[in-house]
Amino acid sequence: MKHPRWRLAALALAAAILSAFGIAPAQAHCLVTNEDYSVGAKAAVVMEAATGTLLFAQNPHQQLPMASTTKIMTALLTLEQPNLDQEFTVDPAAIQVEGSSMGLQKGDTVTLRALAGGMLTASGNDAANAAAVRVSGSQQAFVQEMNRRAGELGMVNTRFVTPSGLDAEGHCSTAYDMALLGRAALENPEFARMAGEKRLSLTFGNPPYQRSLLNHNRLLSLYPDAVGIKTGFTRTAGRCLVSAARRDGVTLVAVTLGCGDDWNVHMSLYERYFPLVSLRELSPQGEIFLPVTGGTAANVPLLPTETPTLPSVQGQEKTVTQKIFTPNFAYAPLKEGDIVGKIVYYMEGQPVAESPLAAGKEVDALPMEQSQTLGERLRRMLGRD
Repeated sequence: MKHPRWRLAALALAAAILSAFGIAPAQAHCLVTNEDYSVGAKAAVVMEAATGTLLFAQNPHQQLPMASTTKIMTALLTLEQPNLDQEFTVDPAAIQVEGSSMGLQKGDTVTLRALAGGMLTASGNDAANAAAVRVSGSQQAFVQEMNRRAGELGMVNTRFVTPSGLDAEGHCSTAYDMALLGRAALENPEFARMAGEKRLSLTFGNPPYQRSLLNHNRLLSLYPDAVGIKTGFTRTAGRCLVSAARRDGVTLVAVTLGCGDDWNVHMSLYERYFPLVSLRELSPQGEIFLPVTGGTAANVPLLPTETPTLPSVQGQEKTVTQKIFTPNFAYAPLKEGDIVGKIVYYMEGQPVAESPLAAGKEVDALPMEQSQTLGERLRRMLGRD
């Protein structure tokens, strides 16, 4: 059956409107419930932070400009440098940049820690450029380091061109890659602290004095479970947001690129996906024993001192394996609670949790005569008599 011309025109208009608002239902999928679901963004993902499991994907690998969410990488690399609190004078050329600023002026004294804070709160382009020059000698050299780290993190569809995220030809990433970056950045304690503060006190200037900078991430005030991470906007990229929220020990990372209503979209995504993730306690598969030499018992049971937890996605429970790391045997005496090894849990070949292993009971040493007899037997067994 042929469609009337008016209907074809209406369909074309609807497609154009969907495209303009970045809504792509055909490529948007809830990976937990296996249903089609989309949000008003050019691209979006929700990722469980501990395992990297994707819960929601909408055009996850489409390369798009990501604006100042770029500064997640810039701030992370900055905070990984030594001497974060060493004062220096900012490069005057680096801070001459358009857009958002932390307020650096020629001749200002600052530290790398303060520059990272200026990036993660006021989204300072001046801070990003100044840090790049301080760390690598030039913005271009720093960008090479950004791309090197992106490769290490598996961000295969990302190319950084500027430290700040200002529009530049070829500067792009994907929602999936930015989730990988956000997940990695949260593992840096100082990054996580700064990105999660509604307001930061930073010291810089000529002479330096303390200022208070407001975090652009309004989600920290709007959503009780929000813990960071970074906003972004340019006319080309539109509104971009990489955020994280934590509830009952589960951390989710949400990314939207080109999303006009990002605050509400991120909150709705969290409300949709938090109920589908729960914590699973990890415990050894079977009993663990360690041989004992020179003791009143031939072996000692080993018990984990901790009970690690791992987020488990509804309907996507993955197999967890374990490896035991201990010496071949232990010498008596052993006290209950002595640490003698560790257990490491793996998911899909990657370590996800571990716990020390401790002696589960006390093992006394044999009396000297019996110990010597045992020693003789061991020597004979090893062919040394």
